[in-house]
Amino acid sequence: MTPTPTTTRELLARYAGVLLDVYGVLLDARGLLPGAADLIGELARRGTPYAIVTNDASRSAATYTARFAGHGIAIAPERFVTSGSLLPGYLHDHGLAGARVCVLGPADSFAYVREGGGVPCALEPGMELDALAVCDDDGFDFLRGCELALSAVVRAIEAGRRPTLILPNPDLVYPKGGGELGFTAGSIALLIEAALARRFPAHDLGFVHLGKPEPHLFAEAARRLGLAPDRLVMIGDQLETDVAGASAAGIDACLLSGVSSWQHARHAAKVAPTWLLDKLAP
Repeated sequence: MTPTPTTTRELLARYAGVLLDVYGVLLDARGLLPGAADLIGELARRGTPYAIVTNDASRSAATYTARFAGHGIAIAPERFVTSGSLLPGYLHDHGLAGARVCVLGPADSFAYVREGGGVPCALEPGMELDALAVCDDDGFDFLRGCELALSAVVRAIEAGRRPTLILPNPDLVYPKGGGELGFTAGSIALLIEAALARRFPAHDLGFVHLGKPEPHLFAEAARRLGLAPDRLVMIGDQLETDVAGASAAGIDACLLSGVSSWQHARHAAKVAPTWLLDKLAP
């Protein structure tokens, strides 16, 4: 399928509801992106149902509400559907209440784990764990934290245990602004998986992915908006997560050029967006 160039105004006329990514669409590490305030204002003016669907497992909905308020934009906490919000249910459903969980991420990531009954363990040499949750690249010393987490998983396996490896945020990179990119949780998980495969080649050790491109976040957003998937459109900047996840959930996807560029990806892409957007403003 060949994507069709469009505008946000055309998307708002065509669909009953809108799903938005955060990083690369509304924000980058420096702050608000062009067109973000105008689009949120236009959605509010029209009364269009919308939700913000993000792979972020490092910030709660309340934290996001406060962050956008700092930019003069009012967005209620219930509009944010974060990959971190899937952690409590996963821990509960998989019998990990009371489990010792190594958390790579900031304070809100720890809060998600505690909400699911997990017991965060101190990130230190010799720590023992039952699970590892890689939530973000922030909140800890990047290299030292990765090494301590890897070492703890290796110790557990050598002791005959198989720790649960959880990746709420499968994104590899995020936009820092000014054309710069940063590594995030998915890249950390790949690093740890590669090291474990070298150490234990017969064990098939891998992370369970909770966020995009899995369809769970999209299904939850559709439920909150009370709209069928075919009445929604997702605007995101990454083919492998935003577009692939929306497609898996039966939702049309619009790629805003950012981390992914259709011009560079079209020949090798495994999934194609329905629409292409070159700017966010209506």
